[in-house]
Amino acid sequence: MPRRPRSRERYRNATGAQPARRLCPHGAFRLNDPVLPLAASSTPHEGEGETGAIAVRVHRHRGDDVRTLDDHVGQEWPVALVFNGISHAVMMCTPRDLEAFAVGFAISEGIVGRNADIQDFEVYLREDAEVPHAEVHLTVVQQAFAELKEKRRALAGRTGCGVCGIESIDLLDLEPERVPDTGFLARLAPDAIARAARELPQHQALTKLTGGLHAAAWCDANGAILRAFEDVGRHNALDKLIGQLTIERADTQQGFVFLSSRASYELVRKAARVGIPMVATISAPSSLAINIAKRAGLRLVSFCRESGYVDYETA
Repeated sequence: MPRRPRSRERYRNATGAQPARRLCPHGAFRLNDPVLPLAASSTPHEGEGETGAIAVRVHRHRGDDVRTLDDHVGQEWPVALVFNGISHAVMMCTPRDLEAFAVGFAISEGIVGRNADIQDFEVYLREDAEVPHAEVHLTVVQQAFAELKEKRRALAGRTGCGVCGIESIDLLDLEPERVPDTGFLARLAPDAIARAARELPQHQALTKLTGGLHAAAWCDANGAILRAFEDVGRHNALDKLIGQLTIERADTQQGFVFLSSRASYELVRKAARVGIPMVATISAPSSLAINIAKRAGLRLVSFCRESGYVDYETA
């Protein structure tokens, strides 16, 4: 029976830390662990009870007509990821689903190889600060921390960039893991991509409210969406999805990711690291995304609509 990592989430405002709730972990995850069946979520998106958007007063101009009304915008906060007391990265993201985000970032960036390597974590929301922000403090096993210190980089992540602030081109990890051929792509339903494209808007409540967030969805072989996360950053949304799949011990080789964004290299790289066999995106891919997908043996399809898609022959 694998040892279960402790999982705690705390919320802190300007007056100090106040414990809010204790989260129950789903058990340690290893890439070779027995996986659990993943059922469809009963809610259209994750993060129940968390908003991710704020109301603002706006002046809407339409020709000569000007109206004052309330609107909503997506929240964007600096979120510091602190490993064993050392700040490793500051990402700009939507302050919800931060447990899944932290786990997904640690896994998809290769900081840890399994959920059991995360021994403890705490999430702090500093809502009353002059600039609202959050901190996620993770305690990882010593081996993972030693390896992290060897390749540590000062990263200040902008919304659209996964490598801002990297110290050297030599530190770029452009050699992806090969995605195992489990036969999933052969079992993929012919209309799976069309179904995912049709269902995705039902899982984009924040996007519908604000018009400004990305979504990452986990789909089965028939294209049914089982999990979905939204964030101002496309790579953050994917990290949240990967983190939740990791926490639930889902089989990441038996499904595909559907993204509302373009396909950039870091998205393909993250997917390959956890063995996801296909990435589907609404917008175009970059040249490096195609290159990484080919090297990983990961199928990349873009411009995905109900009416069709473009396959780049990467797998």
